Amino acid sequence: MASPTSTNPAHAHFESVLQAQLCQDVLSSFQGLCRALGLEPGGGLPQYHKIKAQLNYWSAKSLWAKLDKRASQPVYQQGQACTSTKCLVVGAGPCGLRAAVELAMLGARVVLVEKRTKFSRHNVLHLWPFTIHDLRALGAKKFYGRFCTGSLDHISIRQLQLLLLKVALLLGVEIHWGVTFTGLQPPPRKGSGWRAQLQPSPPAQLANYEFDVLISAAGGKFVPEGFTVREMRGKLAIGITANFVNRRTVEETQVPEISGVARIYNQSFFQSLLKATGIDLENIVYYKDDTHYFVMTAKKQCLLRLGVLRQDWPETDRLLGSANVVPEALQRFARAAADFATHGKLGKLEFAQDAHGRPDVSAFDFTSMMRAESSARVQEKHGARLLLGLVGDCLVEPFWPLGTGVARGFLAAFDAAWMVKRWAEGAGPLEVLAERESLYQLLSQTSPENMHRNVAQYGLDPASRYPNLNLRAVTPSQVRDLYDVEAKEPVRRMSDKTDSGKPATGSVATQEELLHWCQEQTAGYPGVHVTNLSSSWADGLALCALVHRLRPGLLEPSELQGVGALEATSWALKMAEHELGITPVLSAQAMVAGNDPLGLIAYLSHFHSAFKSTPHNPGPVSQGSPGTASAVLFLGKLQRTLQRTRVQGNGEDAGGKKPRVEVEAETPSTEEPPVPEPDVPVTPASQYQEASAEDLCALCGEHLYILERLCANGRFFHRSCFRCHICEATLWPSGYGQHPGDGHFYCLQHLPQPGHKEDSSDRGPESQDLPIHSENNMPSRPSIPVAPQEGTSPVPSQPTRRLIRLSSPERQRLSSLHLTPDPEMEAPPKPPRSCSVLARQALEGSFVGWGMPVQSPQVLVAVEKEEEEESPCSSDEEAEEDVPLDSDTEQVLWNLAKNSGTMNSYPTWRRTLLRRAKEEEMKRFCKAQAIQRRQNEIEAALRELEAKGTELELALRSRGSSPEQQKALWLEQLLQLVQKKNSLVAEEAELMITVQELNLEEKQWQLDQELRTYMNQEEALKTAADQQAEDEVLRKLVDVVNQRDALIRFQEERRLSELPSGPGPQG
Repeated sequence: MASPTSTNPAHAHFESVLQAQLCQDVLSSFQGLCRALGLEPGGGLPQYHKIKAQLNYWSAKSLWAKLDKRASQPVYQQGQACTSTKCLVVGAGPCGLRAAVELAMLGARVVLVEKRTKFSRHNVLHLWPFTIHDLRALGAKKFYGRFCTGSLDHISIRQLQLLLLKVALLLGVEIHWGVTFTGLQPPPRKGSGWRAQLQPSPPAQLANYEFDVLISAAGGKFVPEGFTVREMRGKLAIGITANFVNRRTVEETQVPEISGVARIYNQSFFQSLLKATGIDLENIVYYKDDTHYFVMTAKKQCLLRLGVLRQDWPETDRLLGSANVVPEALQRFARAAADFATHGKLGKLEFAQDAHGRPDVSAFDFTSMMRAESSARVQEKHGARLLLGLVGDCLVEPFWPLGTGVARGFLAAFDAAWMVKRWAEGAGPLEVLAERESLYQLLSQTSPENMHRNVAQYGLDPASRYPNLNLRAVTPSQVRDLYDVEAKEPVRRMSDKTDSGKPATGSVATQEELLHWCQEQTAGYPGVHVTNLSSSWADGLALCALVHRLRPGLLEPSELQGVGALEATSWALKMAEHELGITPVLSAQAMVAGNDPLGLIAYLSHFHSAFKSTPHNPGPVSQGSPGTASAVLFLGKLQRTLQRTRVQGNGEDAGGKKPRVEVEAETPSTEEPPVPEPDVPVTPASQYQEASAEDLCALCGEHLYILERLCANGRFFHRSCFRCHICEATLWPSGYGQHPGDGHFYCLQHLPQPGHKEDSSDRGPESQDLPIHSENNMPSRPSIPVAPQEGTSPVPSQPTRRLIRLSSPERQRLSSLHLTPDPEMEAPPKPPRSCSVLARQALEGSFVGWGMPVQSPQVLVAVEKEEEEESPCSSDEEAEEDVPLDSDTEQVLWNLAKNSGTMNSYPTWRRTLLRRAKEEEMKRFCKAQAIQRRQNEIEAALRELEAKGTELELALRSRGSSPEQQKALWLEQLLQLVQKKNSLVAEEAELMITVQELNLEEKQWQLDQELRTYMNQEEALKTAADQQAEDEVLRKLVDVVNQRDALIRFQEERRLSELPSGPGPQG
């Protein structure tokens, strides 16, 4: 064993390789090491064994042990699996280098070309657990001692490239810098092989290198010829990254990182940021690595207002081009946002330098993301076959807020290396391609939660990583188009296609089918004769019969005798929205007048698609028939509850149940007064009678086509017009309010609140009272001018609703919002909780938010020894009404306060709690960003549908002499677009329900933190004001728990209502 002070020059070169922090230093040190050992760089796996044999001293042995352990896995066959395979890897990014390392371990000859000459990207990547284990197994701690030592698991791109570069060099990968791959050079004749076209003129050895595998990892801007790329577009999204110098002072090390804060569930933070700095963001992340790294999503209007962007351009490339971005203003913007997010504790923020010596701050567009249609191809010419594979960003561009880039990039690198192994084993081209595409189908669905839990077993074999793996999901016959005898078509970019969501179910095939279904549903009702889709609905009776068929018990048909057509139609429209979740497309006046037949057909088609499977019998269906409690219906009830909350807060009599929590937000100052608009009642008794101008947008006054119509508070709008009056943000279901004074619509963050009550000033805009089923929530029945005639059936009473008590597993399933019918019996009901139990459970749940439930000191000792993960505790019983705090509750608080002090006695456990708290915070952030991205994609998809629908509607309404067959085809296409829109709107509502859950989770977490500050105080030192504030926080915490229970109850009622009716006697 060599001593630490060895004078062997090879040892010094090896230490230089370990410590080098610049790309050129790594290369020169490794070349010096090879010269000292008499070796040539790039000699493949045999080179590694020679280095290991000659460099057998203490500092290297630990690294050799790790690499040998990895290489000893059976899948590599001791480096003999691919000895006859020659590979070219394009790109020295993290994914390209990781793929090169795997190919080298398989024994292949690997040549890597990279157009850059240095690593300069400071941006920080989030790491999944398996990537951490994988990098540690490659000696990451040996090359980078600070690897994953903070509260969050991440690494800068530059450091990741450096450590993978060192491993690749040691394993014999041949690397060429400053060389750009421009294309393939097919074999000119039989017996020759495939070569690369490179610039500038490469060395003769590289220019003549013939290979049979090409792995492209050159980024999203370059995709090899022959691959098809699909563009996924969403709403305009502008990201800003900033890297500041990390001086590693004591003060800097104590500043906590921010795993992610999103406006979608923490509006108060961004409201404070806006007031303090004028900066309007959607989210922000802060990682501490080689630099202080910040990444945020900024709003375009804010960037224009603060002078970061000179001019507003519709083209994104022009909007964010260097000529339109003011560097000094961008630097001020990023510095102010970072300073606010860290409370100024980082001191004077100095920008790090990028590759060009400029401040490392940039604005980028992630509106669209590219995704390759296939992950591999095979080209053959003159008998020479070439296997092409994609990894990294040229395979799938990641959505940065989700932190999936490097993790899925490594998985793709493993899958590509497995493909090369199968190729070297002699498997047929179609078989290899089919297996690779089967794996590619899994890539976009992977997450730490749905992969194998034991990350130590991960290897090249896909079965070690993916549970329930099916390598034959794609058959060889399905990939024939990926096998080219000649290289042919250039890369195709599919134009701005956005995922249109879930396929519409029950879509209407023809107008005749819709009419037949309506006739079946209204058959047997007195006075109802549906013969067409226009005049038959003018008296309102047919629509009332349809609503009664789908939700019996609301009104007896006989009670409609003597009611006017306008009032009956108005009641039916209102009932369909409030109780069935069918939003109106036209007004009651238009339906009675019969002047909008296309609107009526589109409206009725929504009934058909939602209730197509409802059984039809002559006469009204039984009262026991299930309803449809859709997400749209749930959010509609929530929106009306919030509206009543605001009305009652203003002292107006709106009826209904008085909510526990009032929604309020502070009114930011505006430079100019709002333009007054006609006052619109919040809940008018006959709102659909007054909304007679559905052909015109209530805000812009422009024409409204059917696909463009969005109804809110009885008025119709363009979706593009329905935005917050202050920030112009899109208004989502249950996330807006109308001010009764000026009639404008606002997001909850900017909704003006008269009075600003002091006792609720700390309630964020996310505090929303969930709707409660009661008769007060039901739309009022139309007024009856005469008494029912003799023989009329009495009005049936409302069906009583059974209070459902859920078992813990079922409650956990409900809280995840993935509801599936469960045929098993529910657990027996448990006794109700007292307020003290609620308080204890809420507080114990707060420790779960930190990653662990409350533990006794004996258990903490065990946790100190082995940091086993505990399953989160969830509430098991039903919540009761709030009651005043009692002495038992105070004792609970005191005991938990004493227990919380044990964290100081167990530092490892405390670090574990902090780390797991950050992990939970990151999960919530990633979930919120996935929701926001999908919302943006839905909005883009709806815009496309609106444009197509407008063209079809204009063609149908024109007075031209088009054949009837052509008009029928246009109408069928229009109805299909209507169903697609309804499907997207339903998915949007599902997302907003998840947002409600995130809001409540964030609110509970904030109250937990506030309560913990009181718990940590000595009881003897607490003042009366402290005790009163502590009690108030506890009341709020219990209230949030109750609201989360209410959300779960609504979800359970929705699940039960969607269960198919079982066999039984019909009443």
